[in-house]
Amino acid sequence: MAKPIYVLNGPNLNLLGTREPDIYGRETLEEVRRRCESRAKALGRTVEFRQTNHEGVLVDWLQEARESACAVVLNPGAYGHTSVAILDAIKSISVPVVECHLSNPAQRESFRHHSYVSLAAAGVVCGFGAASYELAVEAAAGLAR
Repeated sequence: MAKPIYVLNGPNLNLLGTREPDIYGRETLEEVRRRCESRAKALGRTVEFRQTNHEGVLVDWLQEARESACAVVLNPGAYGHTSVAILDAIKSISVPVVECHLSNPAQRESFRHHSYVSLAAAGVVCGFGAASYELAVEAAAGLAR
């Protein structure tokens, strides 16, 4: 069986649909998961979809992906702007990572303009709301070995 695409979600994404819907949209994380699964299936892939509010858990999952995933879609949430640990974890794995954001960080507060994840990610998909995830899954599937 082919390895799945890991779709990893960072802090506060469990609140999608209710947290700042003018920025992040009204779709829930469960609805985003279904979008990802549907897009992956159309591409002959599966996804392993996870969310955590804890930085170290994201690091653990990225390290796990080294052996268990064909690619990773990562929405690091705020950790993208602060976490050298996540950057180092991405650099330590050989599977491609696609950074994903619902909003466009470049159009937001200046502290969101820098992403540590972008320094190691194969690419970034942002600004398309929940559709960003579908586009990122498609990109990840294309990059997978």
